[in-house]
Amino acid sequence: MSSPGRRREMDIMKLVMADYEVEMANEDSNAEFYVKFRGPKDTPYEGGVWKVHVELPEAYPYKSPSIGFVNAIYHPNIDQMSGSVCLDVINQTWSPLFDLLNVFEVFLPQLLTYPNSQDPLNGEAAALHLREPQRFQQKVREFVNRYAREEDYPVASRTQALRRHQQSRSAQPSTSSLASSSKGATANAAADSAHDTTRAASNGSASELESLSDSDDEERNALDDGAQAFSFSGRRLVGNGNS
Repeated sequence: MSSPGRRREMDIMKLVMADYEVEMANEDSNAEFYVKFRGPKDTPYEGGVWKVHVELPEAYPYKSPSIGFVNAIYHPNIDQMSGSVCLDVINQTWSPLFDLLNVFEVFLPQLLTYPNSQDPLNGEAAALHLREPQRFQQKVREFVNRYAREEDYPVASRTQALRRHQQSRSAQPSTSSLASSSKGATANAAADSAHDTTRAASNGSASELESLSDSDDEERNALDDGAQAFSFSGRRLVGNGNS
């Protein structure tokens, strides 16, 4: 049986390979991260996009992960203030046979599709769900439109830098040549003004890539290789978003 540390890596990798967008919270650990989660189809949560905080205990998978919604969601079993989730399969009946893909592919979608208003964390949502289901659905949609729009999903700046690099990779020289261009531009600051724009673009690209550090080079290569799209070396966003 694999060690808990190895199991954590494998389970996060499964999320990434299933096209979930994963953002590591700590560069030195794979125990805390964020997952981009979309509301299940044919529910009032459809179209919503939530940033879900995941924290894995040292004994994972023998102990359950901690799951919480970062942006607001209106649901009887999700605390509106903290985002914590009340779900028996995570909080009480967790098994090491489960993994993170089960959480995001099965457990959370089922929770949003079939709220349990008899065991609420949000009493107002539970009462509305029981007494006025149409108003409950309307309230859910209001929260989705206000707090869970795709365009408002927070993305780390280093992730944006990585994406820009990937998009322009075919047209750009290597990191080392960009760094050389940057140095050359600095040394020739007094050169003809017609080249200023070109030097500025080169400097910006070089600085951005250098800031990702040498250890990120392997990850960028891995992210371009489809099935090898996951690496723990860079500790930043490693997925493409679940569809």
